[in-house]
Amino acid sequence: MRRAHFIFLTKANGGNHLRHLKKFIRKHNTKAEIIECTHRPKYLKSLINQNQSLLSVLKGKKIAAISAIAVPQSFEDFLIGFGAEIVYKERYADHHMYYQDEVDTFVKNSESAGAELIVTTEKDAVRFPEIKNSSIDITYLRVEIDILSGEESFNECISRICFS
Repeated sequence: MRRAHFIFLTKANGGNHLRHLKKFIRKHNTKAEIIECTHRPKYLKSLINQNQSLLSVLKGKKIAAISAIAVPQSFEDFLIGFGAEIVYKERYADHHMYYQDEVDTFVKNSESAGAELIVTTEKDAVRFPEIKNSSIDITYLRVEIDILSGEESFNECISRICFS
Protein backbone atom coordinates (compact mmCIF):
# COMPACT_ATOMS: atom_id res chain seq x y z
CA MET A 1 0.00 0.00 0.00
CA ARG A 2 2.88 2.38 0.70
CA ARG A 3 4.05 2.26 -2.93
CA ALA A 4 0.64 2.40 -4.59
CA HIS A 5 -0.19 5.25 -6.95
CA PHE A 6 -3.91 4.43 -6.99
CA ILE A 7 -6.08 2.83 -4.32
CA PHE A 8 -9.56 1.62 -5.21
CA LEU A 9 -12.22 1.46 -2.52
CA THR A 10 -15.01 -0.76 -3.78
CA LYS A 11 -18.47 -0.90 -2.25
CA ALA A 12 -17.81 2.67 -1.12
CA ASN A 13 -21.34 3.73 -0.32
CA GLY A 14 -20.33 6.35 2.22
CA GLY A 15 -20.61 5.98 5.94
CA ASN A 16 -18.32 6.25 8.91
CA HIS A 17 -16.27 3.17 7.99
CA LEU A 18 -15.18 4.85 4.75
CA ARG A 19 -13.85 7.89 6.59
CA HIS A 20 -11.89 5.63 8.96
CA LEU A 21 -10.54 3.59 6.06
CA LYS A 22 -9.31 6.71 4.25
CA LYS A 23 -7.64 7.90 7.43
CA PHE A 24 -5.90 4.53 7.76
CA ILE A 25 -4.77 4.67 4.12
CA ARG A 26 -3.36 8.17 4.57
CA LYS A 27 -1.27 6.98 7.53
CA HIS A 28 0.48 4.56 5.18
CA ASN A 29 0.38 6.48 1.90
CA THR A 30 -0.05 10.24 1.68
CA LYS A 31 0.18 10.55 -2.12
CA ALA A 32 -1.88 7.78 -3.69
CA GLU A 33 -5.05 8.78 -5.46
CA ILE A 34 -8.06 7.25 -3.72
CA ILE A 35 -10.80 6.20 -6.11
CA GLU A 36 -14.18 5.38 -4.58
CA CYS A 37 -16.49 3.11 -6.51
CA THR A 38 -19.48 0.88 -6.08
CA HIS A 39 -20.95 -2.08 -7.93
CA ARG A 40 -24.22 -1.46 -9.75
CA PRO A 41 -26.29 -4.38 -11.07
CA LYS A 42 -27.43 -3.72 -14.66
CA TYR A 43 -29.38 -6.71 -16.01
CA LEU A 44 -29.59 -10.50 -16.21
CA LYS A 45 -28.27 -12.34 -19.26
CA SER A 46 -29.21 -15.89 -20.17
CA LEU A 47 -26.46 -18.44 -20.70
CA ILE A 48 -28.89 -20.51 -22.74
CA ASN A 49 -30.17 -18.02 -25.33
CA GLN A 50 -28.18 -14.81 -24.58
CA ASN A 51 -31.38 -12.81 -23.93
CA GLN A 52 -31.17 -9.88 -21.52
CA SER A 53 -33.77 -9.32 -18.83
CA LEU A 54 -34.48 -6.35 -16.63
CA LEU A 55 -33.68 -6.81 -12.97
CA SER A 56 -37.36 -6.32 -12.23
CA VAL A 57 -37.97 -9.95 -13.33
CA LEU A 58 -36.44 -10.98 -10.00
CA LYS A 59 -39.30 -9.46 -8.00
CA GLY A 60 -41.25 -12.28 -6.39
CA LYS A 61 -39.30 -14.93 -8.32
CA LYS A 62 -38.04 -18.12 -6.64
CA ILE A 63 -34.43 -18.47 -7.66
CA ALA A 64 -31.37 -20.61 -7.13
CA ALA A 65 -28.02 -18.84 -6.72
CA ILE A 66 -24.61 -20.34 -7.43
CA SER A 67 -21.31 -18.53 -6.99
CA ALA A 68 -17.60 -18.93 -6.45
CA ILE A 69 -16.59 -15.45 -5.34
CA ALA A 70 -14.84 -14.09 -2.29
CA VAL A 71 -17.97 -12.61 -0.69
CA PRO A 72 -21.03 -14.51 -1.95
CA GLN A 73 -23.30 -12.78 0.56
CA SER A 74 -23.03 -9.47 -1.32
CA PHE A 75 -24.14 -11.19 -4.55
CA GLU A 76 -27.04 -12.86 -2.76
CA ASP A 77 -27.97 -9.56 -1.09
CA PHE A 78 -28.22 -7.92 -4.54
CA LEU A 79 -30.67 -10.63 -5.61
CA ILE A 80 -32.76 -10.34 -2.46
CA GLY A 81 -32.67 -6.54 -2.77
CA PHE A 82 -34.35 -6.85 -6.16
CA GLY A 83 -37.13 -8.96 -4.67
CA ALA A 84 -35.93 -12.50 -5.38
CA GLU A 85 -36.52 -15.35 -2.96
CA ILE A 86 -33.48 -17.63 -2.87
CA VAL A 87 -34.85 -21.16 -2.48
CA TYR A 88 -31.56 -22.94 -3.13
CA LYS A 89 -27.93 -21.87 -3.22
CA GLU A 90 -24.43 -23.25 -3.46
CA ARG A 91 -21.21 -21.46 -2.70
CA TYR A 92 -17.81 -22.60 -3.91
CA ALA A 93 -14.31 -21.33 -3.16
CA ASP A 94 -13.26 -18.20 -5.05
CA HIS A 95 -12.17 -18.90 -8.67
CA HIS A 96 -13.68 -22.40 -8.70
CA MET A 97 -13.83 -24.04 -12.15
CA TYR A 98 -17.19 -25.76 -12.51
CA TYR A 99 -17.49 -29.35 -13.73
CA GLN A 100 -20.36 -30.55 -15.86
CA ASP A 101 -21.67 -32.90 -13.16
CA GLU A 102 -21.67 -30.07 -10.57
CA VAL A 103 -23.78 -27.84 -12.80
CA ASP A 104 -26.11 -30.71 -13.74
CA THR A 105 -26.60 -31.60 -10.06
CA PHE A 106 -27.16 -27.94 -9.17
CA VAL A 107 -29.84 -27.65 -11.87
CA LYS A 108 -31.61 -30.80 -10.58
CA ASN A 109 -31.45 -29.58 -6.97
CA SER A 110 -32.73 -26.16 -8.05
CA GLU A 111 -35.67 -27.76 -9.83
CA SER A 112 -36.45 -29.86 -6.74
CA ALA A 113 -36.36 -26.72 -4.57
CA GLY A 114 -38.92 -25.03 -6.83
CA ALA A 115 -36.57 -22.49 -8.42
CA GLU A 116 -37.95 -20.65 -11.45
CA LEU A 117 -34.60 -19.17 -12.42
CA ILE A 118 -30.91 -19.82 -11.75
CA VAL A 119 -28.62 -16.83 -11.26
CA THR A 120 -24.84 -16.74 -11.07
CA THR A 121 -22.24 -13.99 -11.31
CA GLU A 122 -20.70 -12.89 -14.58
CA LYS A 123 -17.32 -13.96 -13.22
CA ASP A 124 -18.69 -17.46 -12.61
CA ALA A 125 -20.58 -17.68 -15.90
CA VAL A 126 -17.33 -17.79 -17.89
CA ARG A 127 -16.24 -20.78 -15.80
CA PHE A 128 -19.37 -22.81 -16.48
CA PRO A 129 -19.23 -25.76 -18.86
CA GLU A 130 -21.63 -25.78 -21.78
CA ILE A 131 -25.23 -25.86 -20.57
CA LYS A 132 -26.73 -29.00 -22.09
CA ASN A 133 -30.05 -29.72 -20.42
CA SER A 134 -31.82 -27.28 -18.19
CA SER A 135 -35.54 -26.78 -17.83
CA ILE A 136 -34.73 -23.60 -15.87
CA ASP A 137 -33.12 -20.57 -17.49
CA ILE A 138 -29.58 -20.00 -16.22
CA THR A 139 -28.60 -16.35 -16.11
CA TYR A 140 -25.78 -14.20 -14.83
CA LEU A 141 -26.00 -10.85 -13.11
CA ARG A 142 -24.24 -8.16 -15.13
CA VAL A 143 -22.62 -5.67 -12.75
CA GLU A 144 -20.81 -2.45 -13.63
CA ILE A 145 -18.61 -0.17 -11.60
CA ASP A 146 -19.74 3.38 -10.82
CA ILE A 147 -16.95 5.79 -9.94
CA LEU A 148 -18.21 7.85 -7.00
CA SER A 149 -15.12 10.01 -6.59
CA GLY A 150 -11.76 10.24 -8.29
CA GLU A 151 -12.98 9.83 -11.88
CA GLU A 152 -10.05 11.80 -13.30
CA SER A 153 -7.66 9.61 -11.33
CA PHE A 154 -9.50 6.53 -12.58
CA ASN A 155 -9.12 7.65 -16.20
CA GLU A 156 -5.43 8.37 -15.61
CA CYS A 157 -4.97 4.93 -14.04
CA ILE A 158 -6.63 3.20 -17.00
CA SER A 159 -4.54 5.23 -19.45
CA ARG A 160 -1.34 4.24 -17.67
CA ILE A 161 -2.28 0.57 -17.71
CA CYS A 162 -3.57 0.44 -21.28
CA PHE A 163 -1.36 2.90 -23.09
CA SER A 164 2.01 2.76 -21.36
